[in-house]
This record gives sequence, C-alpha cells and structure tokens, in this order.
Amino acid sequence: QVQLVESGGGLVQAGASLRLSCAASGRTFSSYAMGWFRQAPGKEREFVAAISGTGLIIYYADSVKGRFTISRDNARNTVYLQMNSLKPGDTAVYSCAVETSALTMKNNGVMSYWGKGTLVTVSS
Repeated sequence: QVQLVESGGGLVQAGASLRLSCAASGRTFSSYAMGWFRQAPGKEREFVAAISGTGLIIYYADSVKGRFTISRDNARNTVYLQMNSLKPGDTAVYSCAVETSALTMKNNGVMSYWGKGTLVTVSS
C-alpha cells in the first residue's frame, strides 16, 4: 500500500523558514515525479513545485520562485520543500503528490498518489 506522509509544517512568523518533508512508502518512486501543492482556506488547490525522478527537471509556481527550493533523495524515497522568506500568503495545507510527469504536476493534472498534508501558518 502506497503512503505519502508529510511533515515539517507549523506556525512561523513572516520572514522565517520551514522545511517540509514527504516520505513515500509502499513502492519506489525514483522514476516518478514528486511535488508539492497547497490549499489555502477558501481557495482552490494550487501547484507549488515539482521535480522529476532524476531531479533534472524542476518547476515552480511564480509565487514561490526564488524563495522555495524542491529537492529529493531517491535513496530515502523522500521529497523536500525548503521554504524561505515565508509570507502570510503562504499559509495553507501543503500536500505532496506523485505522478509520472513533472509537467503534469505543473499543469495541475490528475495525480497518482496524494499525501494528507501538513499545515503551514505564517503570521504577520
């Protein structure tokens, strides 16, 4: 059974940093893209970042470029999201996902697997 478990969320002040992790189990995803989405209260889920299986292809939403960095460790079946210079507008539930293509993630396509999410709250 495939599971994606996120961790690292919390309450921080604006300007702070957080590092999210998503550990996958049940199968190996080294040939799959992994990525992050977020959903703020009252808003639709939006794409944040995606990384291909090799790590050579990376996409970011314009709203997080230059502040967030996605990375992965295939030996650990884990994807990370380093979030710097956090803003109140980054407050959301952050969920990780797995899909065959990073481009599909960027285009908000259908994902193969989802985690349950971790809450990030940024206070002003």
